Amino acid sequence: MSETPILKPRPHRKERVGEVVSDKMDKTIIVEVQRRFPHPKFKKVLTSYKKFYAHDEKNEAKMGDSVRIEETRPLSKTKRWRLVEIVTRKEEAAPLAV
Repeated sequence: MSETPILKPRPHRKERVGEVVSDKMDKTIIVEVQRRFPHPKFKKVLTSYKKFYAHDEKNEAKMGDSVRIEETRPLSKTKRWRLVEIVTRKEEAAPLAV
């Protein structure tokens, strides 16, 4: 009897959307994710930022791009995220005509 193994669905992985702040490394980008939340006691809306190192296999994300990253297995000492898609590209400044 050859039974096909029952495949469990992949568990839900965390996703974040942020802005690329560095693309200087090979196949690695640094993504800054913004989080807004009310202060527990004073209720003022605070903004906190966190940087994530993400794997960019094709080196396609550039500085200023808005990207979606997904949690993955550890790829190095600091990389635990991978690039899923580029949400929006940074607008290139038009060259100045002199």
